[in-house]
Amino acid sequence: MASPLRLGIAGLGRAFTLMLPTFLADRRVRLVAAADARRENLARFAADFSARTYDDVADLARDPEVDAIYIATPHQFHAAHAIAAARGGKHILVEKPMALSLEECGAMIDAAREAGVHIVVGHSHSFDAPVALTRSLIASGRFGPVRMITALDFTDFLYRPRRSEELDTAAGGGAIFNQAAHQIDVARFLAGAPALSVRAMTGRWDAARPTEGAYTAFLTFAGGLAASLTYSGYGHFDSDEFSGWIAESGARKDPGRYGEARRQLRVAADETAMRAQQGYGALGAASGAGERLHPHFGLVIASCERADLRPTPEGVMIYGDDERRLEPLAPPEVPRREVMDELCAAAFENRPPLHSGRWGMAIVEICRAILQSAAERREIPLAHQAP
Repeated sequence: MASPLRLGIAGLGRAFTLMLPTFLADRRVRLVAAADARRENLARFAADFSARTYDDVADLARDPEVDAIYIATPHQFHAAHAIAAARGGKHILVEKPMALSLEECGAMIDAAREAGVHIVVGHSHSFDAPVALTRSLIASGRFGPVRMITALDFTDFLYRPRRSEELDTAAGGGAIFNQAAHQIDVARFLAGAPALSVRAMTGRWDAARPTEGAYTAFLTFAGGLAASLTYSGYGHFDSDEFSGWIAESGARKDPGRYGEARRQLRVAADETAMRAQQGYGALGAASGAGERLHPHFGLVIASCERADLRPTPEGVMIYGDDERRLEPLAPPEVPRREVMDELCAAAFENRPPLHSGRWGMAIVEICRAILQSAAERREIPLAHQAP
């Protein structure tokens, strides 16, 4: 095996803990350095991985022993940290959303191009193997062209412990930048065509959580395809019921714990401290382990002319003219391995990633169009949609 990709981590919070099982299980990757503002997180990381630590992402970006940087800092810092990484000659894996504005996305793309490095935007759910298999089935032509995409997800997103910025839309908080980015990503991937316009409504239904907790969006695509995306994070109906009580991560879920997020929030003395308990400093390197099926993001149906295709944690359900069957997938040996496949191919083989800066920019444009459409009560045309 070639030398492993030497990975630096910018931000040792919740996003890092969710990707950590991937980094630990994938032999192509070695964690060598990290930057974070919290000293306890850095101390834990240094002890777990015998790694170098920094208070500032700019210092991490200058480390000559780092090949790539995973940017998992709060959303409002993605652009500055990605640009610093590019200027340090590092390939970039940046969490969704790529950034909060088209201008920031453009600056990130320009910095990477000038430095000769690649940007991969993820984790997002079009990396999931069942979604990729659905796209392959569409591309095979066996079921005719895809004509409509339906996506629906109901969760307790808004009542999980949050920092104040995570309830501030301008700082990248709320359901649009955090959750719509996933549904848009999947819809664009399955459509295989540029999106043309967005018409949307959003919901802010709890004054104590002053950001968007729900939305419904209607996207049109070239070729006459349409997609409807509905999401609620208000912690009532749980659409994991439609997936056999498999959670978004692919882990099995106990339906008897209904309402737990709201209950815990009601009794929490300090929500910020409660949020910190979900991070790496509190959980350590063993967090996120366990048997899993494939990740998912609620109910997704791609309607072709001769079949409906539904990605599930076990594979893809095919509902054809005369058949209803599962196209199975084996459980993943390495969770979210597909993210590392794309990053390693970019770093080792100079292969342009699918989830590139332009891909991420197109998703940010639609996120912003959802907010604009809801505010202005009109359809918003799109101008930055790469195929």
